[in-house]
Amino acid sequence: MSDCAMRKPIRLFVFFEGLAFIIASLIHFGVLMHGYEHLWAGRAEGVIGIALLIGYVLTWILPRWTRAIGIAVQAFALLGTSVGIYTIAIGIGPRTIPDITFHIAIAIALISGVIVTAQAQKQIGSNPPRQWPQTLTG
Repeated sequence: MSDCAMRKPIRLFVFFEGLAFIIASLIHFGVLMHGYEHLWAGRAEGVIGIALLIGYVLTWILPRWTRAIGIAVQAFALLGTSVGIYTIAIGIGPRTIPDITFHIAIAIALISGVIVTAQAQKQIGSNPPRQWPQTLTG
């Protein structure tokens, strides 16, 4: 399988995970629907969503770094999701059925994405370069 074909699933995971977090954030801010507003959850999910989408864009700018970027942004999102699950468990986060369902589903998606991304190492050409490209270092 070609390098491009191996990058595609990583990009798809990162993009759709980012989109899911942005949608969850907009719901918590009351933009897409009312009744599930929670300012802190909206902020956290927005930050995670933006981080994932920035990672997605970076996989196109720095394609040789796709695997490393994918692991980094999905690990960050998984950490944030774990914090969200913890806040739900101790009662300070939103405890609605949609919130609990979202956190379980996105945790499964993130874990799956990290596994797919980690397994792509041997199939994507070579490891990322050891130095940043000249355009980024000046």
